[in-house]
Amino acid sequence: MSDTPSPKKNRKPSLTEQRRNARKLALQALYQWQMARQPVNEIEAQFRVNQDMGDADIQLFSQLLRGVVEARSELDLTFSPFLDRNIDDLDPVEVSVLRIGSFELMRRIEVPYRVAINESVELAKVFGATDSHRYVNGVLDKVAHKVRAAEVAARR
Repeated sequence: MSDTPSPKKNRKPSLTEQRRNARKLALQALYQWQMARQPVNEIEAQFRVNQDMGDADIQLFSQLLRGVVEARSELDLTFSPFLDRNIDDLDPVEVSVLRIGSFELMRRIEVPYRVAINESVELAKVFGATDSHRYVNGVLDKVAHKVRAAEVAARR
């Protein structure tokens, strides 16, 4: 066997991978915030100390975590009309994924709407209940039509 390190182990993750990892960590932190109701700054500090964040876009993690918490009411009002049940009846993971996706659609205009939706769908596939990704996709597609109508129309 060779002592040469594996190129995959030593390579720096791409910006896309770093952002995807930041979203995963932000989802976990938002879930913790939702369940424990700890101050967001304490949760962020815990994550920075206890989680391996070397492969994540830490700035995006912080922006998502703090931004979603600060804009929670506005985000909920934006996607709630597209739910088939009360927001309190949704799984906490689904709520956090919908908040992240809505936040990116509303506040991170540099992210194409399809990317914002796809990243949220992927989070739901990994962390959500069976088929929750389909629900998330449907709701966020309607949010995109509402908050990014021109971009959606231009893509069709």
